[in-house]
Amino acid sequence: MAAEKLRDLSQPLDVSLLDATVAAFYGTGSKEERTAADHILRDLQNNPDMWLQVVHILSSAQNLNTKFFALQVLEGVIKYRWNALPLEQRDGMKNYISDVIVKLSSDEVSFRRERLYVNKLNIILVQILKHEWPARWRSFVPDLVAAAKSSETICENCMAILKLLSEEVFDFSRGEMTQQKIKELKQSMNSEFQLIHELCLYVLSASQRAELIRATLATLHAFLSWIPLGYIFESPLLETLLKFFPVPAYRNLTIQCLTEVAALSFGDFYNMQYVKLYTIFMVQLQAIVPSTTNFQEAYANGNSEEQAFIQNLALFFTSFFKCHIRVLESSQENINILLVGLEYLISISYVDDTEVFKVCLDYWNSLVSELFDSNHNLDSPAGTAHMMGLQMPMLPAMVDGLGSQLLQRRQLYAGPMSKLRLLMICRMAKPEEVLIVEDENGNIVRETMKDNDVLVQYKIMRETLIYLAHLDHEDTEKQMLTKLGKQLNGEDFTWNNLNTLCWAIGSISGSMAEEQENRFLVMVIRDLLNLCEITKGKDNKAVIASNIMYVVGQYPRFLRAHWKFLKTVVNKLFEFMHETHPGVQDMACDTFLKIVQKCKRKFVIVQVGEHEPFVSELLTTLPTTIADLEPHQIHSFYESVGNMIQAETDPLRRAEYLQKLMELPNQKWTEIIGQARQSVDFLKDPDVIRAVLNILQTNTSVASSLGMYFMPQISMIFLDMLNVYRMYSELISTSIAQGGPYASRTSIVKLLRSVKRETLKLIETFLEKAETLTDKAEEQKHLGKQFVPPMMDHVLGDYARNLPDARESEVLSLFATIINKYKGTMIEKVPRIFEAVFQCTLEMITKNFEDYPEHRLKFFSLLRAIAAHCFPALVHLSSEQLKLVLDSIIWAFRHTERNIAETGLNLLLEMLKNFQGSEFCNQFYRTYFLTIEQEIFAVLTDTFHKPGFKLHVLVLQHLFCLVESGVLTEPLWDVSNVPYPYANNGMFVREYTIKLLSSSFPNMTTTEVTQFVNGLFESRGDLSSFKNHIRDFLVQSKEFSAQDNKDLYAEEAAAQRERERQRMLSIPGLIAPNEIQDEMVDS
Repeated sequence: MAAEKLRDLSQPLDVSLLDATVAAFYGTGSKEERTAADHILRDLQNNPDMWLQVVHILSSAQNLNTKFFALQVLEGVIKYRWNALPLEQRDGMKNYISDVIVKLSSDEVSFRRERLYVNKLNIILVQILKHEWPARWRSFVPDLVAAAKSSETICENCMAILKLLSEEVFDFSRGEMTQQKIKELKQSMNSEFQLIHELCLYVLSASQRAELIRATLATLHAFLSWIPLGYIFESPLLETLLKFFPVPAYRNLTIQCLTEVAALSFGDFYNMQYVKLYTIFMVQLQAIVPSTTNFQEAYANGNSEEQAFIQNLALFFTSFFKCHIRVLESSQENINILLVGLEYLISISYVDDTEVFKVCLDYWNSLVSELFDSNHNLDSPAGTAHMMGLQMPMLPAMVDGLGSQLLQRRQLYAGPMSKLRLLMICRMAKPEEVLIVEDENGNIVRETMKDNDVLVQYKIMRETLIYLAHLDHEDTEKQMLTKLGKQLNGEDFTWNNLNTLCWAIGSISGSMAEEQENRFLVMVIRDLLNLCEITKGKDNKAVIASNIMYVVGQYPRFLRAHWKFLKTVVNKLFEFMHETHPGVQDMACDTFLKIVQKCKRKFVIVQVGEHEPFVSELLTTLPTTIADLEPHQIHSFYESVGNMIQAETDPLRRAEYLQKLMELPNQKWTEIIGQARQSVDFLKDPDVIRAVLNILQTNTSVASSLGMYFMPQISMIFLDMLNVYRMYSELISTSIAQGGPYASRTSIVKLLRSVKRETLKLIETFLEKAETLTDKAEEQKHLGKQFVPPMMDHVLGDYARNLPDARESEVLSLFATIINKYKGTMIEKVPRIFEAVFQCTLEMITKNFEDYPEHRLKFFSLLRAIAAHCFPALVHLSSEQLKLVLDSIIWAFRHTERNIAETGLNLLLEMLKNFQGSEFCNQFYRTYFLTIEQEIFAVLTDTFHKPGFKLHVLVLQHLFCLVESGVLTEPLWDVSNVPYPYANNGMFVREYTIKLLSSSFPNMTTTEVTQFVNGLFESRGDLSSFKNHIRDFLVQSKEFSAQDNKDLYAEEAAAQRERERQRMLSIPGLIAPNEIQDEMVDS
């Protein structure tokens, strides 16, 4: 192929041949031609000398894609090798790119024709600027402004370059440049801004060209968030922008600029200018769209420009109000235009578009939380003073003054807040618990997939509505009951209206005083039950049923206080369990479980007017109640009843209830085991296997709610269950041995494996839940002695004997649970566990990073449990075995699968700390210190393991603190191989790290690397500066540029989330009653 000679870069490149190769790559030729072209282009791109041909290619190429290819090569050099190039090459390239841009943009025709090419050249120029400016190209801004004044098309392109530069420095710089470089560029832009500002104003006042004005407005939009405020408020800029607002062609760009100004907030100095801006804007806006406009319809029927305008309007109002609403509250005429603005925003909030609604909702949430906080603080003068920004002790008269001010403010917003309540009720998002939805054909069906966006929206709307309820409980209640009345009389009945109303009613649970909540709910539940009676049609009934279930599930406090209602609701749920409409039975079982968990004591005591506890009555009619349920629903039902039984305090009665509950599954179990004793083949029948599986799942459900009290039941079936486990395991191995790997996918083998998994899950659930109810060490030991020894052969031995495809990963998690629970008492069992699972599991998971994903995570969790609770057992492993353990940990944190990598890193940290305190400290670190350091640096810098950043940093900090602490008393280097001894381990590790990083990052100078390593030692005592130092290094080493770097900042984000949760806990209703760990005393 002729194109092969392109690889020889000792000759000037044949550009026409390169054109043909690029055309072949993008062309419609054969697959072989495209692949060959791809190989050649990749090789050229990777050739370090290729960039020297870029100018030659750009000046001669005919094909635009060829020019793009050349620029791609150049971009790589600028990003990663620019500072290493000789000065004349850098200057030559800089001048060439500038000249081409000026040449192409000086003439209208070539500028429009070559627009894509010019845009790419602009990006290249900005990449060069990030290195050269300001230090080596001081005259850049004056040069650019001078060029802009020479022609309108050049000016338009200069605007594009300035916009790119601003975005690079202010918007995308985090994780792209070091903190120092960002600071330098920001200072340069600020100090040179006057020239740019004058140019923009000059264009806006003098030019008639639409494209140039649009480009200038777009550039201003990028600048407004950071330029010194004087340029905005002490110049004609705002007046100029407001002149452009009424002109349709510039309306959207202008409102975006005004929104940037509205979002600035720097004290009160420019308050009057903000009032003036808002006043003129509102006058102009009312001329464009009156406040009576139905925005919902306008948006639905508008073109894309008009839709963008409505979205921009929402952004303007929300930005302005967030920062400057207080200024508008200062005088009556300002208050009037403020209320008109809120009216607009409420109307826009009805627009049926997720993005527009998100913008509005976000603001409503912040406004109502602020209004709520000031009301909340009315009770506490100190809080009020803080709200008003006062730092001094308060006199009673002042408190009254402030109180009346806050009350006035509350009254000022009463009207808009009432309209906002109606909006929230009408648009309430669907909560997670609701399983019944309307599909695109208008049918009511069971939901198949959760929509995360809707769940996030629900959380914000719920929080907003709770604040609104706190601000005025009467209005909230009145609006909800009026709307419910309209559902009942048929005036307003639609599925959607009823749904949103009931979701809203459910979402404010916990926000009212108990007495008011009781009164409100009695009316709501009564009306809903009436609605269910009078409405005809299966679909209608399903929708109403789902709403009744959702509402009652949200108010456990009310149900606990009203036994009659609780009983009626539970019986209604039992009725719904016979309703075969998709989703209704599932929701009935879910709601039943939810209610029982919060009200369990109520079901085991004899209530007034009853002659026996409800649980006793329920157990008698149990077979009829569950007759129409699917197996998974029955399991949920059994778990619910288990919760009731767990609340019974009398052991005899509890045992009697349990026996009665398990009567059906136990009968079946006894029958199956009896038959199997006569003929073992009976157990091979698929229907029997299914029955066994179902019985085990029922047992697991009850064990999960009963914990320790499940002991009599599990003791009864335990040994038989292990025998079935062993037999099924042998059946699986035989099938796989005879039928090869495909046998493991047959339905019978899958079924047998389900039984094995369920057996392990049952034991694990019981042991895990038992510890929550028994803290007595003696009972714990007794449990361990009864259940662990029989499993050593039946479960562990079986795992070792099985073929890889027949090994259940649950064995690993079961033993991790056992070790986490019985801790040190398991030390003598560890060698046996090791022998059974270690080697054989490692062989399964170290062939690649994909096979047996479940075994991977569970294997490392087991190792972690052993390291945490049975560390002495690890110390006594042979050196080969310990090396295996460490190799497997390194293998774990090399995984790109986040859970596995994190488990590996946590395990490594625990082991490092344990070994540091043990007598084998020197020996361990001498063998593994350098390996661990090298491996951690490898994953830290390779960009595939960013989520592990926090733990990588902790491991390195541990290592660097350790070598400087003097704990290690023997040298880490190999004395026989190193000709001269180091003064101490710290010096050795310093030198080793510098060598390691210098060879890994040839693009960095030795000085830079040495500086970084010294910095690591200096900042080792302070985690946050140690972490920042490493972040800067990652950017500097160019490994982490042009990527999403939020994982490097994940820890800070987590701390913020915890602070938010604490705040929410302090406000009644913000965390739903169902989500609070049962602090409600159920007596």
